[in-house]
Amino acid sequence: MGSPSRAPAPKGATGVLVLADGSVFWGRGVGAVGHSVGEVCFNTSMSGYQEILTDPSYAGQIITFTFPHIGNVGTNPEDIETTTPVARGLIIKADITEPANWRATQHLDAWLKSHGLVGLSGIDTRRLTRLIRDNGAPNGVVAHAPDGVFDIDALIKQAQEWPGLEGMDLAKDVSTSQTYSWDETIWSLKEGYGRQTAPKHHVVAMDFGAKRNILRCLAASGCKVTVVPATTSAEEILALNPDGIFLSNGPGDPAATGAYAVPTIARLVDSGKAVFGICLGHQMLALALGGRTVKMDKGHRGANHPVKDLASGVVEITSQNHGFVVLRESLPEEVEVTHVSLFDGSNEGIRLSGRPVFSVQYHPEASPGPEDSHYLFERFIDAIEGRY
Repeated sequence: MGSPSRAPAPKGATGVLVLADGSVFWGRGVGAVGHSVGEVCFNTSMSGYQEILTDPSYAGQIITFTFPHIGNVGTNPEDIETTTPVARGLIIKADITEPANWRATQHLDAWLKSHGLVGLSGIDTRRLTRLIRDNGAPNGVVAHAPDGVFDIDALIKQAQEWPGLEGMDLAKDVSTSQTYSWDETIWSLKEGYGRQTAPKHHVVAMDFGAKRNILRCLAASGCKVTVVPATTSAEEILALNPDGIFLSNGPGDPAATGAYAVPTIARLVDSGKAVFGICLGHQMLALALGGRTVKMDKGHRGANHPVKDLASGVVEITSQNHGFVVLRESLPEEVEVTHVSLFDGSNEGIRLSGRPVFSVQYHPEASPGPEDSHYLFERFIDAIEGRY
């Protein structure tokens, strides 16, 4: 079942992945019945599949999990990064087993069905991952039909006609539609999520697809957080009188979203306020400072990516999810490169010299992933208070 084929569905196959180049991977359907088209990527994390599936940055993507046992701890209403998942589907190696965790409240398969997410199990995910690694992330269709009947030619055509993520502004689809306040802090074993009741600073977060745990980390750092839509103007943001401005993660092409967001970000930088960006926010800050971005072949997705802090020499193991990257050579002289990937040397962080403005490509909120980079939220507070 793990090999690509143009042959009729093998016995027992109720799911299939079809790529734009005509490759066909037969398996067993999981989750919702139907089909979904998107960019097929892979994530190397060994835990946190529910957070990954609810990360708004996965809009337009079908996620292949390289870790073979996905679903064995079930799902719960706490480990989510947004209420409605926007990923297009998932691909896993082993069948989903019964939950084996005290926090589980629902089987992953039932959770997938409840959100209309189509999935595929039983394929050789290592082979698919190597294909993506060697050839780049392809467009594909994942389909689930209990009767095992599929129109493969029609699915191939659909994969070939999908326009791809380059040039897509997906932030507008996942951003909040109205301004709201956030005071929930990070989870603890005994207390669950807490509340920030005595904030010292006011931060306005531009929502390009913000993960909840990023907002929790800001609140836990002593901030009153006001979340605004991606299209909010600089004048509206500054009228809220923030001490600092946060540029969130999100999906799609930063140049496309930047058509309306970059002029706003440039105005916010000029205001003299502290600015901190993560992932898509990092990329658009770079654009606002005069840099350029390009689409990567396969992107960085996982919780085991080594990044070097050039100032301290410290290597952090980071959580990442991005398919576009800032071109280091495009950055103007006043923009300092602060972090680099030890996988491929790509840019992972910048700072505007002499100003309280900085950003990183990776996810310091660690949901899921290591907590090596939590210090960046403290650095943002230092920037607000004039110490960075």
